Amino acid sequence: MAGESTPEAPAEGPLWRALRALMPDSQEGLMLDLGASVTGSVVQLLRRAAELFYGGQGSMCLQAAEAILDYSWEQLNTGPWRDVDKGWRRVYALGCLLKAVCLCRAPAGPLAVAEALRVCDMGLLMGAAILGDILLRVAAVLQAHLPAGKRPPPGPSPQQPRTKKARSAPVPLPDLEPGSIVPRVRCPSLQYFGEHFLLPGRPVILEGVTDHWPCMRKWSLEYIQATAGCRTVPVEVGSRYTDEDWAQRLMTVNEFISTHIEGESRDIGYLAQHQLFDQIPELRQDIDIPDYCCLGSGEDEEITINAWFGPPGTVSPLHQDPQQNFLAQVMGRKYIRLYSPRESEALYPHETHLLHNTSQVDVENPDLERFPRFAAAPFLSCVLGPGDLLFIPVSYWHYVRALDLSFSVSFWWS
Repeated sequence: MAGESTPEAPAEGPLWRALRALMPDSQEGLMLDLGASVTGSVVQLLRRAAELFYGGQGSMCLQAAEAILDYSWEQLNTGPWRDVDKGWRRVYALGCLLKAVCLCRAPAGPLAVAEALRVCDMGLLMGAAILGDILLRVAAVLQAHLPAGKRPPPGPSPQQPRTKKARSAPVPLPDLEPGSIVPRVRCPSLQYFGEHFLLPGRPVILEGVTDHWPCMRKWSLEYIQATAGCRTVPVEVGSRYTDEDWAQRLMTVNEFISTHIEGESRDIGYLAQHQLFDQIPELRQDIDIPDYCCLGSGEDEEITINAWFGPPGTVSPLHQDPQQNFLAQVMGRKYIRLYSPRESEALYPHETHLLHNTSQVDVENPDLERFPRFAAAPFLSCVLGPGDLLFIPVSYWHYVRALDLSFSVSFWWS
């Protein structure tokens, strides 16, 4: 009949069948309440894309999905992120879902599957949760269909063999003064920790608490590459976030390792992300929430778990956070200095609202003419090694410098 398109040949294959099984049975199941802020033309385009998908028109659906992503990307990047309407984030996630699945219509080679996985990751990072976190399930299927031997090369040059190792240049370690070292306690009871450290707000390193975590025996550079190398993540480029040239870029974990850990780039790159463990459940399964978090007022679901992965020399400037913090060291070592909230005036916080929780002082090279009171401010310090769990009380100022290739996990709780 005129005006109707003929369905394409069936896209059979194990990957397509696995992805199709995750999708709703009909177009009606795909549509969501997008809210009044989403323009009618985009809603119509999304409906058209759904019709094409369920009508077997994969290539035309792919074109429509890309148009949806173009429209919604513009909305996501207009104004501050906190002001982005959730309806537009749903539109973006739906566009990513349709594009990722349509890219995998048979025959889909490794490059197409890798691109579909990148699209899924963009939806997870920039979109809103849809259809019971379907993008997480689609990403898991896609990653399972990229066996190690068929994945795109991790480096920028497919012809160049991987012979480099992680940079290991020595990083200077400050002297730790005996009277200012963070105390250490091995596996204290909940009551002891609460009475001696949580209630009085005293930093402490807990030993032995993370010994049973799978990450302590499994994680290495090679394991992270095998588990998450093909995943797209935001990377902070610059030695510290207060630098003028600091920026955030999207790249795969393999590209991050190749450029900023094994490569010769002079720019320090740092993977610091609170979504990583949601995005890559395989890594989340290797860690546990410390039992001591049960002493707080929130539920486990309210605890924010952050990943901190980067080369030696990476610095987190002196700053404070509005929640209790457990910092678990999995790989490498970090030098950490801690100041009580009572010393805030001597730490010279930035006056701008954006950086009010960050000190202006370069801790290890302070300008004492500009910041004279800083020299007299008492502090605690430590070197955090694999297996150590540091308790940083709420509002406690802390400065962190990686001494080695380092992977840390932090837990923010109330």
